[in-house]
Amino acid sequence: MKLEKYDDLSGRGGITGYKLLDRGIILEFKRKDLYLYDETKPGEGHVEQMKVLAQKGKELTTYVNKYVRDNYRKKLN
Repeated sequence: MKLEKYDDLSGRGGITGYKLLDRGIILEFKRKDLYLYDETKPGEGHVEQMKVLAQKGKELTTYVNKYVRDNYRKKLN
């Protein structure tokens, strides 16, 4: 699976890559763990905001930590 590099403009975040899906997003964290977030968990509104932040390259880790945490659909690895 090809992931986009997450720019992390702050340089302090824990997310290193992402893949946008029609109804979800996959995030890769520094430890190479992959997590799927979708319209079921954590919900469409959160997923759409995460997509925006991923493409901006900033504030995604903060958003995940503040609003989503362990509310993901599935750990992929």
